[in-house]
Amino acid sequence: MINQKHFEVIIVGGSYSGLSAAMSLGRSLRQVLVIDSGLPCNRQTPHSHNFITQDGEKPQVISAKAKLQVDFYETVQFYNGVAVSVIKKESGFEIKTESGKVFTAIKILFATGVKDLLPQISGFAECWGISILHCPYCHGYEVKKEKTAIIANGDMGFEYAKLISNWTKDLRLLTNGKSTLTLEQTQILQKHKIEIIEDQIESVAHENGNVEQIIFKSQAKITVKAIYFRPPYEQHCKLPEVLGCELTEQGLLKIDFMQKTTIAGVFASGDNSIQARSVAMAVSSGSFAGASINSELIQESFL
Repeated sequence: MINQKHFEVIIVGGSYSGLSAAMSLGRSLRQVLVIDSGLPCNRQTPHSHNFITQDGEKPQVISAKAKLQVDFYETVQFYNGVAVSVIKKESGFEIKTESGKVFTAIKILFATGVKDLLPQISGFAECWGISILHCPYCHGYEVKKEKTAIIANGDMGFEYAKLISNWTKDLRLLTNGKSTLTLEQTQILQKHKIEIIEDQIESVAHENGNVEQIIFKSQAKITVKAIYFRPPYEQHCKLPEVLGCELTEQGLLKIDFMQKTTIAGVFASGDNSIQARSVAMAVSSGSFAGASINSELIQESFL
């Protein structure tokens, strides 16, 4: 039950980055509201890796433990819902939720993540985050030395293949259509025995999200244990753009070294503003954003 309408800071997004920022601000004695719908982007991923003290833990367990710890700080409150509008006022910001609740704050932190735009390939979405992976640092160890496919083309495909070859040599690059690799790139991949397949992909056969075969439109099939893919994405929440926050060429919220967006009083952390997507990176950026917001509030109180 929310017992107040005005806060010093409202955090939109209560996953790893938002919770990390909330802890930093709670420990700074700030009045904080965290608005979250409870649908993190990695909810389908069975295990989180490369996060010290939490390696191999289920994402839901990490977030539940984090929320319990943040809830210890009495100045931090939680609202389960979706923020649907935001207005910049002279004294700060007004946020309205889907249920019609209105809250105000001096500062806003958007820790809202991005939305992956997955290809319309049968079986792909069901395997995403389980056996179709984006990051070898997060998941490569678990599929090391296994028969692996990479879906990419051109320069990205070439660089991605080089990267993944650190974890397995049993690789094939699926360009999903005519290859746009240069002759030199093709020759280098062939030298390293990385097969290039230009057939278009029809579907991914799987068992409970664990990929078994890739089926092409030619009806050819290959058996693999894992697939790597870097999807395009868009901002999960459009409210920062409504406020006028600028985006980078990559579609991320543009922030400075203190994680301030291009709109005064608005900060961003996590996947919506950093390219390195992992739980550890999200936690780090959230912690720093919380400290940055607190520092700005202190400075303004001394004016």
